[in-house]
Amino acid sequence: MSDEDKFDAIIVGAGPAGSACAYLLAKEGKNVLVIERGESAGSKNVTGGRLYTYALELVEPGLHSQAPLERKVVHEQIMMLGDSSGVTIDYVDYSFKEDIPQSYTVLRAPFDEWFAGKAEEQGAMLASGIRVDDLIIKDNKVVGVKAGDDEMYADIIIAADGINSFMGQKAGLCGELTPHMVGVGVKEIIELPADTIQKRFNLATDEGTARVILGCTQGIQGGGFLYTNKDSISLGIVYSPESAAKQDKSIQEIFQDFKMHPAIYPLIEGGNTVEYGAHLVPESGLKGVPKKLYRDGFLLVGDAAGFCINTGTILRGLDLAIVSGIAAARAIISAQSSAEVGPNYVQELEKLNLTPTLKLFAGWPEITSIPRMASAYPQLANDALKFMFTVDGNVPEKMPKAMMKIARKHVSIGQLLADGWKGVTSI
Repeated sequence: MSDEDKFDAIIVGAGPAGSACAYLLAKEGKNVLVIERGESAGSKNVTGGRLYTYALELVEPGLHSQAPLERKVVHEQIMMLGDSSGVTIDYVDYSFKEDIPQSYTVLRAPFDEWFAGKAEEQGAMLASGIRVDDLIIKDNKVVGVKAGDDEMYADIIIAADGINSFMGQKAGLCGELTPHMVGVGVKEIIELPADTIQKRFNLATDEGTARVILGCTQGIQGGGFLYTNKDSISLGIVYSPESAAKQDKSIQEIFQDFKMHPAIYPLIEGGNTVEYGAHLVPESGLKGVPKKLYRDGFLLVGDAAGFCINTGTILRGLDLAIVSGIAAARAIISAQSSAEVGPNYVQELEKLNLTPTLKLFAGWPEITSIPRMASAYPQLANDALKFMFTVDGNVPEKMPKAMMKIARKHVSIGQLLADGWKGVTSI
């Protein structure tokens, strides 16, 4: 095989990480092949809902203004559900949509297809509907991939094939996923007229809401989310498969109960479900990142590398995927030899603040894994506010006594102290 038969880089997966890497490599004149298992980029993706725009701006200044994004997120909301009630904290900051907006809601299928198309415009080659079956390894170096009877060779292979990375396992960098390492996200896209969405969520034409929800999984470890798009709503739950296995109800039943909750149903009433899907989500934060992100001729990016942050109020995956793709491209471009690519990649992840951010939030999965976060504390908050707002003509109890009684109904003092200590030590 001559060098003319070989690519500079082969990227497996045309999601945000793969497309960001392909865009920058092709822009620098590299001969890049992107292999996508789906019939088109984005056709197999149901994750997402929100994109922080700084990541696109790192790829190319002004790129976000060309993207098929939905609404600028102005309302940041945290919702806690009781049995028939809901508490919503609504933080509104109109500066979030000025100049370059902080974030947008996003639909993955059109976004991924657009982003892969932008990489093609730079000169990358996109091959869709192809499944990569194996890596080609010679002298302990990854030199290519196999797809059926075809063999394709490159100086570097970038695995952007998602959380359960087949390529990462083949390269010996990733092990089999265990249930405690992941969550399962279930999502529906519910179509509604734009003016209906704006009235129900108190939004202007270009404004959007991002809401995280606790108390919606009937005691299963996890939570929910709601994002307003231009003419649809993304509604879903993310739950622990370990915790779900101990429940009698199916996830479909739990999700349907969530949709019918009196604090949720009025927001989606009259809507038409046009998409339904499920997807694995990295839940371990820094602990879920492989010890090594590279070997000679091979890099892990995006979900394949476990890059995800969930603090309970902030969910970040798409921006980290794009940043990791940028880091990979920069590492490849700056390397003088194949041996330098991996170390350069680790350095670029540091320079782009991905690794330091993961380290900062390393303990947060311990907080979100507290079992009572999914049921006891949301219900406690609702009961406390019910007491505060109930007027029935009787003399109410004194506030301290009533609040203590409500707290003990849901958690013991020991549990409360233990959870508080775990929270403090985790952050």
